[in-house]
Order: sequence, then structure tokens, then C-alpha cells
Amino acid sequence: MIITKTLIALSILALISACGGPGSSADVPVAQSAGSTSENIGDHVVHFSAQTTDQLPPEVARAYGIVRSKNRAMLNVSVLSASDNNAVAAKVIVKAVNLTGQLKNITMRQIDEQDAIYYIGEIAVANRETLIFDIGVTPDGVGSQSDVRFKRQFFTD
Repeated sequence: MIITKTLIALSILALISACGGPGSSADVPVAQSAGSTSENIGDHVVHFSAQTTDQLPPEVARAYGIVRSKNRAMLNVSVLSASDNNAVAAKVIVKAVNLTGQLKNITMRQIDEQDAIYYIGEIAVANRETLIFDIGVTPDGVGSQSDVRFKRQFFTD
């Protein structure tokens, strides 16, 4: 649960740091709206985030075998029951495409941690690259897949 909270906190930190601050140069791009980070799919809620892996603390990256780099992004997906907010196991399939149409498959791996279940995957990213993530989610006990789509731009310089 500590690592889950750390990943959520880092996602928020990444969004805040993208806004710049005192002494920011004019070359810093204007921050984008964070957009949605969850979507209801019937009896379940899918939570998702994507950030560069250099945002992860070294001990978290080491624990999960993640290479820390400003040129790698990590996608984090979790599925919760809408009725009681408990974690639910699911089949999670992800594809990403950039704005030039280049398809990037992302292999997701399930992480079980106490009462939390989430899925993480990594992908190479370039500076200012925008990726459209298509997430197919089939919660355990549900017969059909639900699709979630979101877009993120990455700044690596």
C-alpha cells in the first residue's frame, strides 16, 4: 500500500512539476490540463496514470525492476469495485500510439501488494511525444472487455 500511495503521490508531483515555477525559462512548455485519471466501466472504476520513470524514487524502481530514465514512461492501471472501492484482479491489455501513428505495445504486469492490485508497464518516449493509450480491461467475473482511452504528452528535456 505504501508503494501504491508513493506512485499516486509521484503522479501528482509530476503534474505539478510540469507547471514550472520560480525561475522557469520561457522554453518551458505550457502545462496541459491533467485530464481524467479514472473512468467508470459499469460496476468497476479504472484508475490510470503515466509518468516518466525518472520520477520514481530509486528504491521503488529497484523493488519493481524498473529502469529510471527521463526517456521511459510507466503506465499504472488499477481496477476497483465501484460499490466498495476494493481492488479487483483483471485482464489488462494496453496499446499506445503516438501522433504519427506509430504503434507501441505495452506489456503489463500484475503487482499484488497486501490489499492492492495494480498493473504496470513501461514504454520508451521521446521529448514532446504524445501517446494515446488504449486500455482494454476485463475484471475477473465479467464476461466482456471495457475500453478506456487517454492521452498524455511527455517532456524529457
